[in-house]
Amino acid sequence: MREIITRRAGVLPAPDPILLADAALAPDDAHDRFASEVPALHAVEHRPAPVDRPVGARLRVAAWNAERLKYHAPSAALLRSTDVVLLTEADIGMARSGNRHTVRDLAEALGMGWAFGVEFVELGLGDARESQWHADEDNRIGLHGNAVLSRHRLLDPVIIPLDPGGTWFAGRSGNQRRLGGRMAVAARLDTPRPLWLVAAHLESHSDAADRGRQGERLVAAIDRLVPAGAGVVLGGDFNATGIAGSLEAPETAEPLFAVLRDAGFDWHRCNAPGPTQRTRPDGTPVPPFAKLDWLFTRQVEAEAPATIPAVDAAGAAISDHEVVAATVVTGVVAERSVAAGAEVEA
Repeated sequence: MREIITRRAGVLPAPDPILLADAALAPDDAHDRFASEVPALHAVEHRPAPVDRPVGARLRVAAWNAERLKYHAPSAALLRSTDVVLLTEADIGMARSGNRHTVRDLAEALGMGWAFGVEFVELGLGDARESQWHADEDNRIGLHGNAVLSRHRLLDPVIIPLDPGGTWFAGRSGNQRRLGGRMAVAARLDTPRPLWLVAAHLESHSDAADRGRQGERLVAAIDRLVPAGAGVVLGGDFNATGIAGSLEAPETAEPLFAVLRDAGFDWHRCNAPGPTQRTRPDGTPVPPFAKLDWLFTRQVEAEAPATIPAVDAAGAAISDHEVVAATVVTGVVAERSVAAGAEVEA
């Protein structure tokens, strides 16, 4: 297994295009050699929020698989009322999303800082649809990954690998060749009682047993990083294809939930029932839909769960995943200012 990545960078370096061209034509067993030569796979990009806001008694937390984060303005509008975003499937320098730094664009629009980790270095233009749509374009950088965005200060960001890497390079997941592997990004908020935030993305071309194993690796890493008694909010795309939408006994279809339950995580108070997929303008995917996207909490209370349609102002889908959100009670107590006679958050 790959080790937890703690190295930080203000800006991740772009991979060498010659190296990527060589990797695209290399034998299937050459993944680790090429991955070791891409610095962006071995650091977390960490940028502070523009204003250092103290954490309040409640945080609105959203988890969203933004499917490349292609639609900047409607994505910012969708997440405007959140304090923290646990983001998966975001691009940096990909033709399919306008060759933008989509995480930076979203964070700046929301007044947030971010911690971003590379899940995959893309060796092509994307999936079969994207390769056709952008056949006459080139990727400027080719990074794709997950992030934690926050209006409040993020500390100690890390990347947690969830598999050994190389599955997509070897072609076992179709024709979309990539360097890297599934992972989570974690960081903590600057609160009196530590509160950790984790954005995770589990494998889509796999099965329930493998997702359970990825969950075990994730829990083991969280237990290493997080002191006893500290709160954890975990969210993302868990690719739980065996669950149609019920919150009751999901572990019967997905062992991942038994792993998280036994590790002290709760999902009942931070998720609304129902599926989290939707059909894109191109007509895919088609029902029946599953509840792929979840929030989990440990040592922290949650309330007001919601599933938010991932659509623009005209009602058109901007991702094939809905946003899942909940309010987290941080434990930060409001103190009364005697002089002013008003409540302020400590």
